[in-house]
Amino acid sequence: MDVIALIVLSFVGYIVAYRLYGRFLAKRIFKISDDGPTPAKRLEDGDDYVPTRKEVVFGHHYTSIAGTGPIVGPAVGVIWGWVPAFIWVFVGSIVMGAVHDFGSLVVSLRNDGESISECAGRLVGRRVRNIFFAIIFLELLIVISIFCLVIALIFNMYPGAVLPVWCQIPIAVVLGIVVYRKGFGLTISTAVAVLFMYLTMAAGIKAPFSIPADVVNTLHMPATGIWAVVLLIYAFVASILPVTTLLQPRDYINAWQLFVAMALLVLGALSAGLFHGMGIVAPAFNLHPEGAPPLAPFLFITIACGAISGFHSLVSSGTTAKQLKLESDALPVGYGSMLLESVLALLVIVAVVAGVGMGYDSDKGHLSGVAAWKAHYNSWQNAAVGLGAKLRAFVAGSANMIETLGVPRNLAKILIGVFVASFAGTTLDTATRLQRYIVEEFLNDVGLKKLSNKYTATIIAVVTAGVLTFVSGANGAGAMTLWPMFGAVNQLLAALGLLVVSVYIKRYRGGKAHLVTSIPCVFMLSMTLWAVTLNEINFIHQEKTVLALINAATGVLAVWMAIESALVLVSEKQSSPHNGADNGTPEAS
Repeated sequence: MDVIALIVLSFVGYIVAYRLYGRFLAKRIFKISDDGPTPAKRLEDGDDYVPTRKEVVFGHHYTSIAGTGPIVGPAVGVIWGWVPAFIWVFVGSIVMGAVHDFGSLVVSLRNDGESISECAGRLVGRRVRNIFFAIIFLELLIVISIFCLVIALIFNMYPGAVLPVWCQIPIAVVLGIVVYRKGFGLTISTAVAVLFMYLTMAAGIKAPFSIPADVVNTLHMPATGIWAVVLLIYAFVASILPVTTLLQPRDYINAWQLFVAMALLVLGALSAGLFHGMGIVAPAFNLHPEGAPPLAPFLFITIACGAISGFHSLVSSGTTAKQLKLESDALPVGYGSMLLESVLALLVIVAVVAGVGMGYDSDKGHLSGVAAWKAHYNSWQNAAVGLGAKLRAFVAGSANMIETLGVPRNLAKILIGVFVASFAGTTLDTATRLQRYIVEEFLNDVGLKKLSNKYTATIIAVVTAGVLTFVSGANGAGAMTLWPMFGAVNQLLAALGLLVVSVYIKRYRGGKAHLVTSIPCVFMLSMTLWAVTLNEINFIHQEKTVLALINAATGVLAVWMAIESALVLVSEKQSSPHNGADNGTPEAS
């Protein structure tokens, strides 16, 4: 299929899906209404619960769920062929991912903005809540630790990205002050903030920064380890600050950075396709690539955020539900942002299956066409092992396309580097804050209310992540010990999130309305438990005892939760919402 036709048809499909299926879910399934106050209004505290314009919440939510997932996953997943990758990204996002995100957001909105694990406790039972807490804590523990490493590695790979990424913090803080305290208009303030952000990128090219060798030698710690310590300290500070001080404005301006980058990718793809003969050089199907796991179930595990991701339910039911001013904003923020993330994943696919063909530097020299694609995707080892391998094809393909617009290649690479590092940073911010919420709720539920404050909870979140980060040495790569099981855990969480939403729909809508989430739930549960089983066999064979034990425990807990929730789903009879639940207030316990 022609690249331009693929992009145009996909974009039209996303728009139609939003207008038809998204609105159907909002009107018929969740019965969205603005008659009652949202948790942000009812529980407003100026810290976590802050009613906010949907444009700003959209920016926060979108950048939090995007991270590097919709880049890395598709860039690896195309090794099985561009057709399976494209179908999963396009169809999966419409009928699974966006439904999962939207449903998690609505359920949280109607339960005081509580996390999905607390909502599971209300809807199913205490044991399920505790199981969900354990799985979520493990997921966020890995996310915080791994994103410290990801950002550190990106800083090493692209020293020119260091200055602009850190400069985003003061720019965001000033943006929050002028908008919230001084009353300046959002449009003009945004334009100025984005302008300054791009000026810092230009400065980053002129002044690349690397950790000095003297500092490395003095601390007896490699640069990645030093960056990891700095990032963990930053994550602690960002988590305890009011949401309007840093998290919201930083995510918001990062969203505009993402919009600009996506626009450049779209225009670059159109320019390259129309005027430079760019075409798809990857095979449509490549079912048995060298060294790769089987397509099923691992395609659905490898390509996560671009189609569906359990992490999204944590963002929806963590920070986002505490900021929505109106319940109707849940449709564009929950359903719409997932579709836009899928657009990003689609552009990544275009970059690595077509853009790479315009030129790729390999150990065999500068290649183009099919040879360029094969040089990177000739084996799983070459394409998927290490962050550099995962990003190399995307950066090369994107730079090739953007260069056709007259943007210098070095600048294009810096733009992509800052783009990736910035979104890893927003995910780190949000994940730490989410872990804080999860720990606060758990401590409160087990009777330790005096400890359930943001300082204690954040210390627990950061210290546990720090232990994992440095468990294997001073390089900060400790999270890699658990990384092989992360994909399956993340997608397992998506299946369990869909299960909770299904129970909610069955209880308050009755009939077969729950099929919109229960069918995707069954599919994801099947794929992920299959992957967990294959991983367990592999871990045992490789004598990775720790991974085998944690992976097995996670699988058992997930099956236990699924059985208890399924029993409730089957026996649940339709109830009338209590306390005006459909108007944004919480259901009765």
